[in-house]
Amino acid sequence: MTTRVRSALALFAACLAVGGTVVAQDWPQFLGPTRNGTYSGVSLADTWPENGPTRLWERPVGAGFAGPAVVGERVILFHRVGAEEVVEALVAQSGETVWRYAYQTTYRDDFGFDEGPRSVPVVAEGRVHTYGAQGQLHTVDLETGEALWQVDTHARYGVRKGFFGAAGSPLVEAGRLVANVGGSRGGIVAFDAATGDELWTATTDESSYSSPVGATFDGRRHALVFTRNGLVGLDPESGAVLFEKRWRSRSGSSVNAATPLVDGNHIFLSSSYQTGATLLRVEGDSLVEEWAGDESMTNHYATAVIRDGVLYGYHGRQEYGPSLRAVDLATGQVRWTEDRFGAGSLILAGGRLVILRESGELMLAEASPERFSPTARAQILSGVVRAYPALADGRLYARNTDTLIAVDLR
Repeated sequence: MTTRVRSALALFAACLAVGGTVVAQDWPQFLGPTRNGTYSGVSLADTWPENGPTRLWERPVGAGFAGPAVVGERVILFHRVGAEEVVEALVAQSGETVWRYAYQTTYRDDFGFDEGPRSVPVVAEGRVHTYGAQGQLHTVDLETGEALWQVDTHARYGVRKGFFGAAGSPLVEAGRLVANVGGSRGGIVAFDAATGDELWTATTDESSYSSPVGATFDGRRHALVFTRNGLVGLDPESGAVLFEKRWRSRSGSSVNAATPLVDGNHIFLSSSYQTGATLLRVEGDSLVEEWAGDESMTNHYATAVIRDGVLYGYHGRQEYGPSLRAVDLATGQVRWTEDRFGAGSLILAGGRLVILRESGELMLAEASPERFSPTARAQILSGVVRAYPALADGRLYARNTDTLIAVDLR
């Protein structure tokens, strides 16, 4: 049976399962619908033609490391054009602009990197939330692009300029927007997602480049925030701190960037700069360390993914050519490693890894704890590719420094 026939049959089966209507799997925020890098939409092809997957469209874009979000037939792009940070809704099928919302920015990167926004937009309950490089939090209507509210978090909460600007995508939980702000007058802040009114503040931790996640332990909802100092577990309704775990390099010129991963009642944290990874078990309002070390998987900025108790992710600093690895979650034991693989991002799609390397090469590989087994590869963009892609309804949306493309992986 050919790949094309297999993909067509999978699509037909999906149609039958929902009474003739294909349900598109949205990618409404950083790391997808469950904020763990996992895709569960229509089946992807096993291999691609020699010239790679079908390119649906491409368009020029402004500066930024912010990847796209996808909801229904809309792709939400957040980028910088001239002296403005711009939010655009695009037609998913063509890349054409539906609406455009923009505001002024004066952000300058102290290290000469990209001066656009870093945070992936968050789409929830008909609203688009964006968090700009200067800490400007804006919310607009998904259908029209009409401005709903805005907050300059750096000015309001006394945030000092970090190394690389504001980067963590906020978390929307039950009508609350939780942001890793990092100010002396509010380290973690919750806003009413509809109005922008402040609901609570917690800690005075400086911000990291990690995005908060929601999780349920023993029937109780938590917001998990990996700040510059370490992990903070909060009650998302009240902002009460339930537990904390310091996890920070001794080096002042270091960052925490990877997002916490939740597996059952366990939380996996990883950082670089001789900090390493740890697996924590949640017991009520306490954390029990299962293992910790700097030899298993030190995520510099890319978040790993988990399948059947195995972590797949990057080990080592981006600028030194990190390895790609499989690691037992329960023990930290390395199962296999591809040395000097180079930086990139990972999405878990069923039993496969969708890998977008910083060089712009796209790869498919089996999510196997036994060996690294690529099944397809294609150069879809020129480097440098640091923004996370979005995978929705079998279509991958990815950008480099000046181009956004859509490719069909079905």
